[in-house]
Amino acid sequence: MDEMATESLTGRLLVATPMLTDPNFRRSVVLVVEHEPAEGTLGVVLNRPTDVPVDRVLEPWSDLVTGPSVVFRGGPVAPNSALAIAMVPGDAEPLGWHSLTGAAAMSRLGLVDLDAPPDLLAPAINRLRVYAGYAGWAPGQVKAEIDDGAWFVIPAEPSDAFAGEPGSLWSTVLRRQGGEMAFTATFPDDPDLN
Repeated sequence: MDEMATESLTGRLLVATPMLTDPNFRRSVVLVVEHEPAEGTLGVVLNRPTDVPVDRVLEPWSDLVTGPSVVFRGGPVAPNSALAIAMVPGDAEPLGWHSLTGAAAMSRLGLVDLDAPPDLLAPAINRLRVYAGYAGWAPGQVKAEIDDGAWFVIPAEPSDAFAGEPGSLWSTVLRRQGGEMAFTATFPDDPDLN
């Protein structure tokens, strides 16, 4: 059995290759928050901020949001639903927060139950971002897309989920890989205009 079929992608990044032209994912950086090969994959697009302030849709959470204080477009699935990712310091597991299982470096990153009272989580959270919708793949679908060359699979850093300049995240994560991936970061938006 090949490694990608058995290895969990949870806590890793799917970074769109230049060949991926679907407008939902073009030049996107997706943090995989759940990957069960037999059940499917769920992630959030980290680099698609909207103009919608968090206080307009989830006012109780707005004081906890890491800037920019807007809702991010997490993906094309269930765009009217919200989920949040938060970083917690130390090793406590606060009520209403569930750690991502995966890379050890990402163990302090997790999903927040937005139905929990924000005051309960406020002392435990040091960064938070809210997403409308998510990216989802059926069993085997993400592996097929990776095999077809649509995605680079790279290690995530906790700061990726809270990038201050989300518009440059695609280039940033590719550059830090070095080699051919760093070169890919300079790929023009429209190669025909090159």
